[in-house]
Amino acid sequence: MLEAEVIVKGLGKQIKKQTIVEEISFHLGSGQVLAVCGGNGAGKSTLLRMLAGILRPSSGEIQVNNVRWSQDRKRYANQIGYMPDDYQFSQGLTAEESLLFWASLRKLPRDRVQEVLVMVGLDGQKHKRVTTFSKGMRQRVLFAQAMLAKPALLIMDEPTNGLDPFWMQEFVHLLRGIKQEGHIVVFSTHQLEVANDIADQVMFMNQGCNVGEGTVEDIRNQYGSLHAAFHQSLGIK
Repeated sequence: MLEAEVIVKGLGKQIKKQTIVEEISFHLGSGQVLAVCGGNGAGKSTLLRMLAGILRPSSGEIQVNNVRWSQDRKRYANQIGYMPDDYQFSQGLTAEESLLFWASLRKLPRDRVQEVLVMVGLDGQKHKRVTTFSKGMRQRVLFAQAMLAKPALLIMDEPTNGLDPFWMQEFVHLLRGIKQEGHIVVFSTHQLEVANDIADQVMFMNQGCNVGEGTVEDIRNQYGSLHAAFHQSLGIK
């Protein structure tokens, strides 16, 4: 089992004196999954981009497997797999070519590309241009690239957007396998049923702040459901 640890302390982001994310902290160990839930503009994507090393935090610290982003960005990046909420694919590249390009950046073998194509059910479409794919199929390509290097920390921004019901279930199945291998997963979602099925911990964000968190079991015991807790975190009756 993969040994992994993520420590986030007091993470914040300000842009032009406006607070986008304020004082986020959490600690995750091997095989744990954190779902970050909140409405549009809650700060979820900004938080995930800081975790991925794309945005520089204004305050706080991030550490993955004893590697601090602020001290060694290259070693930190080697611990990370990141799936953005959207991506502008190159017009002429096939699914296989896109993944081979990303694999070359990480000096990974071609065999790993074939493995992740099979993992996401795109082996039969690997010679088709990604720009011809549906939203759900593009999501699966992005998920495949995030898993190429078997990262200690997998970060995903709204990963289930565009997935059909079959691939929604397959996604949950894939994440359960990833958990068992010891990978840590942090993902944002509007789909609370996915968080309910796969997450160990849930964080609710509103206006950049952590307005509620806990294990899925504790939240269900306290509020009855994640939906009820989500509505309360947003002040919705």
